[in-house]
Amino acid sequence: MSKLSLYDFKLLSDHEQYDVVFSEGTFLDALIEDNTGYALYAVDLFFVEIEYDVARNKIVGKTSFVTGDKLNSYSKII
Repeated sequence: MSKLSLYDFKLLSDHEQYDVVFSEGTFLDALIEDNTGYALYAVDLFFVEIEYDVARNKIVGKTSFVTGDKLNSYSKII
């Protein structure tokens, strides 16, 4: 089976993207800043960050990427 590319992932509907992340993605780490939580998942050749409102316990968005500042924010190295 071929790997899903970031480009192909972005072509999916929101519902399909969440389904891929939660069924096929590998949970890597989580951060909480103020009242917002972030969960990082690896999906094939890219990463997806799920953003949720802690107070309302509700998912409010997602961002997909390969590298960059979002990925660096999960690094424990100072």
